[in-house]
Amino acid sequence: MTTPSHAARPRPGGSPALQAWVDEIADRARSRLGTGRVADYIPALADQDPERFGLAVCTNDGQLYTAGDAEMPFSIQSLSKVLLLSLALRTHGDALWQRVGLNPSGMPFNSLMQLETERGKPRNPFINAGAIVVADHLVGAFATPSKHLRDIARTLSGNAGILIDRQVLASEWQHRARNAAAAYLMKAFGNLDNEVDEVLEAYFACCALRMSCADLAIALNYLAADGRALTTGERFVPPAMAQRINALMFTSGMYDAAGDFAYRVGLPAKSGVGGGIVAIVPGRLSICAWSPALDASGNSVAAQYALERISEGLGRWSQEAGRLAPASVS
Repeated sequence: MTTPSHAARPRPGGSPALQAWVDEIADRARSRLGTGRVADYIPALADQDPERFGLAVCTNDGQLYTAGDAEMPFSIQSLSKVLLLSLALRTHGDALWQRVGLNPSGMPFNSLMQLETERGKPRNPFINAGAIVVADHLVGAFATPSKHLRDIARTLSGNAGILIDRQVLASEWQHRARNAAAAYLMKAFGNLDNEVDEVLEAYFACCALRMSCADLAIALNYLAADGRALTTGERFVPPAMAQRINALMFTSGMYDAAGDFAYRVGLPAKSGVGGGIVAIVPGRLSICAWSPALDASGNSVAAQYALERISEGLGRWSQEAGRLAPASVS
C-alpha cells in the first residue's frame, strides 16, 4: 500500500445541503448528551468528557462531511477489531475461522462462561476473546504487530500523526486480569500459539490507538467500497472479504445489543467503549460517530442516536448525492 506520507486525505466539502444535514443530525444528537456513563473499568478512559460529540460521513467518491468534535482523537478501543480482523484475513485467509467462530455471542464482550463451555473457541472476532485470537495470528505474522496496525491506520486514513496512547495502554495492562483469564483459558485449550503477555500487549496497543471520527470514517471506507482504500486507490481487501466483514459487523459488532441495533438502524456497525461507533452503507459511504457516555451494553448513547437518524434519512442523502453525481453513489 502507499505510505502514509503519500496518502491523499479527503477534505471537508461537497454539497452544502448534505453538510447542513450532517450539522442538523449532530445538533439533534447533542440532546442525548448527559445520558449514559463514561467507561471507568479502564481508568485512563474515565477522564473523558461526556459532553463531547463528533460525527463524520465519508462518501465513496471522497467527500467528507464533519460536525462537532469530528477531528478530536479518542481511544478507538474495539473499533480496532475491524482492522485487526481485516489484517488477519489478508494474512491467513479463511484458516482463521478454525480458531474463531462466526456467530453472535449474546453475552457481554468480556464473558468467560461461553468460552469455557465451547472449549476455548470464541464465538466471533469482535468479542474480546475473539480479538485476542486474531491478535495472536498477527503476533505470529509480524515482528511488531501493533506498529504494523498503526501504520496501516495511518495509510488508510491519510493521517501520519496517528499514535498509540501509552497512558491508555499502561492502564489496560495494569487492569488486564479478565482478558488475561480469557487468554490463559484459550491457551489451555490449545487456541493460542504465542505467549499470553506478548499477545495481550499487542491487543491492548491496538485498542489504544487514538483516531478521530474523520480518521475512522476515511480509514474504514474500504468496507463501503468493495475493499478499495480511499486514500490510496488500492484494493485493501477483496470485495467478498469486505462483504463478509460487513456481515459480521451487522450480526456481532455492537456487543450483546447487536440485534437491537440492527433492528433500529439496519447498518453494519462496530462500537468501542471509547465511545466511537463506525457504520457502513455498502456501495455508498462510511460513518463514524463519537461520544464517550455509554449505555449498559457499552455502546455510545449519542452516537447510536446519530446513526439512527442518518439511517432514517438515507433517502434524502441519496436524492441530493444523486443530483450532484449519480455515478458516485451507484
